[in-house]
Amino acid sequence: MSFKCGIVGLPNVGKSTLFNALTNSNKAQAANFPFCTINPNIGSVAVPDERLDKISKISQSKKIIYANISFVDIAGLVKGASKGEGLGNKFLSHIREVDAIIHLTRCFESEKIQNVNNSVDPLRDIEIVETEMLLADLESIQNRLEKSKKKLLDEEQNKILTTAFDCINNNKNISILREKFDQKILNQTGLLSIKPIIYVCNVDEQSLKNGNKFIEMCIKKYGEENIVVVSAEIENQINDLNQEEKKIYMKDSGISTIGLDLLIQKGYKILKLQTYFTSGPEESRAWTIEKNCSAIKAAGVIHSDFEKGFIKAETVSYKDFINYNGISQAKSLGKLRLEGKDYIVKDGDILLFRFNT
Repeated sequence: MSFKCGIVGLPNVGKSTLFNALTNSNKAQAANFPFCTINPNIGSVAVPDERLDKISKISQSKKIIYANISFVDIAGLVKGASKGEGLGNKFLSHIREVDAIIHLTRCFESEKIQNVNNSVDPLRDIEIVETEMLLADLESIQNRLEKSKKKLLDEEQNKILTTAFDCINNNKNISILREKFDQKILNQTGLLSIKPIIYVCNVDEQSLKNGNKFIEMCIKKYGEENIVVVSAEIENQINDLNQEEKKIYMKDSGISTIGLDLLIQKGYKILKLQTYFTSGPEESRAWTIEKNCSAIKAAGVIHSDFEKGFIKAETVSYKDFINYNGISQAKSLGKLRLEGKDYIVKDGDILLFRFNT
């Protein structure tokens, strides 16, 4: 499985610039006027993983296949989007298709770049977007609860929608639904406001080094663990450099980790994802699964036949694979285990599935 992150925010906060930086492309038009993005731009990138590089080297694999993450550059939203203002209807429908939201907010002052508001206030801007998502959800919930009166909804869906309706109407945190209900059932509701969110502060070069009051405002409101600070413009410039130039530029700009890596780390964390590997002479490959995933479900990520015919999973931990220079020596030293269908796969496990065809 791979996951899809939608980049949202008000017009002219740097969404298209960030998208181009993350995907190392020029797919998205970045212009100094609102709504230069109409249809969403979609880009898929490999998830960097040094562990896979080391595994592949030991196995002398011909190919390396990294896990993938998709980014979606979604049209800017304005107040009233839930009622169709701006490109609101398109914006909201595109959010429904993503697994997580990258909420980009402007945390820099500039006379050169238009601002749809008269001042820089990231908390106000975030609230505008989130309010429109809540209003869109409220309308959707009301319509579906009407159907429930005609017994067109199952009991679990009805319970979710009733709880969501209560949260929105009484100004409660709607994210509590993720703690109360199964994520797969929640996804079926299509609600926007319950999607996991990473708040991204888009800053100028000076603020990237020293911070600023706007970043502090966001951290105070949403918590440091939910905030990523990037300069979309600098990230874009970095992509045009070779490796040596990139190192020098990053050091001079005070960047220790590029934005792509930061967002992937946060994305895996908030979506509760992890990675297991398969490896051999032909290829070494990373597979993305949910945490607490059983071996039989992990097999199904490769192919449904693996899940249907599952027998056992030959399993070596990443640490043992590296320490004992591959599966053969790990097996001879008793570090290879045969695990059944209920085994909970650990992050970094190297697996070989046995199955009936």
